Amino acid sequence: MGAIKNTQIVLADRPVADIEPKKTFRIQQVSISDELGPNEIFVKVLYISLDPAMRGWMRDIRSYIPPVKIDEVMRSSDVAQVIKSNSPAFKAGDLVRVSCGWQEYAVVKVSNDVFKIETFHGVPPSTYLGVLGLTGLTAYFGLHEVGEIAKKGGPNCTVVVSGAAGATGSVAAQIAKHVFGCRVIGIAGSNDKCDYLVKDLGLDVALNYKSKTFFKELSAATPKLIDIFFDNTGGDILDGCLRRIAFKGRIIVCGAISTYNDVAPKGPAYYSALITQRARMEGFIVFDYAKQYGKALEDMSRWIKEGKLKSRETVVHGIENAPDALVSLFKGDNTGKMLVKVADEDSTKSKL
Repeated sequence: MGAIKNTQIVLADRPVADIEPKKTFRIQQVSISDELGPNEIFVKVLYISLDPAMRGWMRDIRSYIPPVKIDEVMRSSDVAQVIKSNSPAFKAGDLVRVSCGWQEYAVVKVSNDVFKIETFHGVPPSTYLGVLGLTGLTAYFGLHEVGEIAKKGGPNCTVVVSGAAGATGSVAAQIAKHVFGCRVIGIAGSNDKCDYLVKDLGLDVALNYKSKTFFKELSAATPKLIDIFFDNTGGDILDGCLRRIAFKGRIIVCGAISTYNDVAPKGPAYYSALITQRARMEGFIVFDYAKQYGKALEDMSRWIKEGKLKSRETVVHGIENAPDALVSLFKGDNTGKMLVKVADEDSTKSKL
């Protein structure tokens, strides 16, 4: 096949505050060869995952993963189809979850980070970027390892989830409610999203954080205080839940999307509640639990089949729209997982 035209989106500038798509990113056309070395595969990207963590990857600061370099393809987790293989583990046509970044094609060295997707009835490949992807795994391990929900769960356990209509929050809320039987309160940014949380996902209560009486509503919804708070947003919502944290309560610090674009983020004002209530606030990264991914995926696949986990996706079509879609993610325009669809599953071979 030789050289192939490949559309890429690279990081052109590090944003200080809000992401400006045309300034922050650059779209470029390059040639890519499908010639493979030992244990390599040539893939076409089908779906790109958009995640709040991307904002942190653009900063040149110490973190759990090196920052994306200027002029480097923007990092992402993707679902791709194998077009050509020089690896005994994969054949042409296989679907994989892999980190190719924002581009149409890639040559990938096979490693533990290349995961073969085995779909089952009613679950499209894109689910492996959502409920069965890193976002779903994040919810699973946050609740199990940090929140210790297996010890605390049950009808007397009150769980609050911020960003509950998002990719990770919606999975965390459903696991807490339908697997562990907790009383679950979801926090979201619109009345429509709140209706979705209660009517579609079956949560007990949903609160709109944009309400002028939000803290009053949060207090009324948590008469026995908050045993576990799964936090995806930080900011004022975190402060409100700190004020309502129960004795020996746990705060799972998963994300802080409300502060990611701030020039000088501020810390929580009510952290002293951790002292008075002997509570624990702990951050984590899903990669810490990579050796346990298999068990987690088995559990969550079973919960999907049992109807305990539902998923919703917000899909933007066309790789060129990825920068604007990322901005939309930070505006809260999505419900469930935010994805960019790059290509159809079977169209890849006919185009080469």
